[in-house]
Amino acid sequence: MADFDLRGKNALVTGSSRGLGRQYAMDLARAGANVIIHDETESKSMEFNEALSGFTVAEEAVELGVKSGFIAADLTDPEQVEQLIARSIEMLGSIDILVNNAGGDIGFNTPRPEPNDCLDIRVEDIRSVVERNLLSTMYTCKFAGQHMRERCSGKIVNVGSIAGHVPVTSGIIYAAAKLGISHYTRSLAQQMRPYDVNVNCISPAPTYTARFSATRTVSNEEGLSRLQRIAQPEDMSRIVMFLCGPLADYLTGETIVCWK
Repeated sequence: MADFDLRGKNALVTGSSRGLGRQYAMDLARAGANVIIHDETESKSMEFNEALSGFTVAEEAVELGVKSGFIAADLTDPEQVEQLIARSIEMLGSIDILVNNAGGDIGFNTPRPEPNDCLDIRVEDIRSVVERNLLSTMYTCKFAGQHMRERCSGKIVNVGSIAGHVPVTSGIIYAAAKLGISHYTRSLAQQMRPYDVNVNCISPAPTYTARFSATRTVSNEEGLSRLQRIAQPEDMSRIVMFLCGPLADYLTGETIVCWK
């Protein structure tokens, strides 16, 4: 991150008290950006023992010499999303960077939908997955995008998934929602082009996070090349930092798919 200087920029990273979102937020802070830490609740970071609370993650960012704070909001509720954007602007003065990281293949009342196919999946699980991924991204882009349009400045990075670009037999609703984010990104970028707002998307490869390690079994990767192995959080974060930084000033409407 030494080549990136984001001092003076204000960022909001959704779902950033843990996992990849936390990596993105900390790397933005290391580059000098003030950052709002967000999650559904203050205690979500404890789910896989990643942090004591969302507030302690914000304190970590402050220790890097930037302004930070934690805001809890349920992104499936558009009113809470609107409040999240308003409070972020109130705390930092503006939102220059939005990273829509929050999401996941999460059932209505189970860790993952079960069954998790096209036909036998429960209706409430379909709604849960689409709301947590596609609709939440649309809500945050709507309210933060209005702010950026007024300022004629900003960068939005939406987070899809490699699952949306390959055939899958499980997590199909999740994959469809993530691919929807890619097309939404392309369309929003076109609408925001006259206002100098960049809108891009990353579709991460499978990446080691606490949730990933707790819910999946990975076969022995000994002897595999770096590009064949499960990614590390910093691998995905470097791409996000590129999209947030000045090197991507003339890039918009693109999805970077991290194939494995």
